[in-house]
Amino acid sequence: MNATLALAAACLSLLPPARLPAQQTSLTIYNDGRVLVRRTLATPVPKGTSEQRLALGTLEPATLFALDSGVTIAAASYDGAADEASAMRRALGQSILFRSGKDTVSATVVGVDPERFRLADGRILFARPGQPALPEDVVVLEPIARVTLRSDAARKELRLGYFTGGADWQASYQAVLGRGNARVTGAAVVGSQTLRVKDAEIQLLAGAVSRAVAAPPARPLARLEMLKAAAPAADEASEERVGEFHLYTLAGRASLEPGTTTSVALFEPASVPFERAYVVRGQLPYFGFVPQQGDETEVPVEVSYTLKRARKTDFGDRPLPGGVARLFQADSAGRLQLVGEAVVRHTAPGEDVRIAAGTAFDLTARRVQTTYTTRRDTTKAAVGRTIVTADYTVTLTNATDSTATIEVREERAGEWSVLSSSVPAEKVSSTVTRFRVPVPARGRAVLSYRIRAVW
Repeated sequence: MNATLALAAACLSLLPPARLPAQQTSLTIYNDGRVLVRRTLATPVPKGTSEQRLALGTLEPATLFALDSGVTIAAASYDGAADEASAMRRALGQSILFRSGKDTVSATVVGVDPERFRLADGRILFARPGQPALPEDVVVLEPIARVTLRSDAARKELRLGYFTGGADWQASYQAVLGRGNARVTGAAVVGSQTLRVKDAEIQLLAGAVSRAVAAPPARPLARLEMLKAAAPAADEASEERVGEFHLYTLAGRASLEPGTTTSVALFEPASVPFERAYVVRGQLPYFGFVPQQGDETEVPVEVSYTLKRARKTDFGDRPLPGGVARLFQADSAGRLQLVGEAVVRHTAPGEDVRIAAGTAFDLTARRVQTTYTTRRDTTKAAVGRTIVTADYTVTLTNATDSTATIEVREERAGEWSVLSSSVPAEKVSSTVTRFRVPVPARGRAVLSYRIRAVW
């Protein structure tokens, strides 16, 4: 089954854009590019067994299923290979015409992979003698599914579901930073690479749903268009929990075209408090040997913002699907400037959102190892262990007009500890210790600490 799905997925990327009829089409688009299609076709189904020839567009044939419990798909065949190589395979044994300039040559297809052609005089060519003019019976103009159905009653329509590809989605967030609060907006951004659908109900499922084959890489998006929906444009997507995931239903009906991006608001703009943090990462290796270090080195001061999401608020009680968050701040003339951009994961209700914003310009840090000693553990129970003791100094400089608190973090697995420090050491977890160092405006502060590690 996995081989069948993998082959179907490969075929999907080669096919032309699939056009889905407008009649009662409903889609669920997943983050990884899968699209669950639910279609109601104006196809009468008699009681008992019947054969149906259905133009369903591009699909993964192994996923086709009936939406009515009284209808069973007994058998199905699907021909969706619309490319030239597949048409040439269907023409095996047939005589076809080739055009080369003003001349026309007739040749019989006698083999593929590699292609071989027999001319009228019996000679064999391994190269095409011109541009092939293929007969209509070997070319798939539109993928066709031939389905054998068993129905417990006569029905006026046929309801089917299946998976296709060619579209994906993610969330996009903008936060405009003010004095203590940020104005946050969010939108679902749907990218259609090859999928074409008119007036369909569109739902978006947020979460990492497992799949049997690897997701195809996303294709670049060509242009941005706002949602063409029947409902008022101000309507936002409604949200509900389904299984262990969250489902967003876009208002009204929408149309998707290949190469376009569609956007719709996820929630009303929210004003939320935020916190800014400055972090200097430690240089201790996470495992094993702790090296001796030489000259003083400059290390970056990372900047991050945390959007607070208190419970019993509209923004705090809302699950946030993963996507990209962008931070903006106004300059002296009131123009908004981008000051941070990061990928954010799916965030459960009540959980804060942390956005990495880059590296501080006016805050700098320099680190040097000032002492380094090692010795072998001579106790009988620990023969072969090495114990290192090392001192470090971190010099923090602040060129701004206000005091800044910079967090210096050391992280290491195994047996290690901070023996002494000029600023109190806080044990965050079994592997992380941090120092909160206040740095005065237009001044500097020096942190010194001694660690002991065993390996």
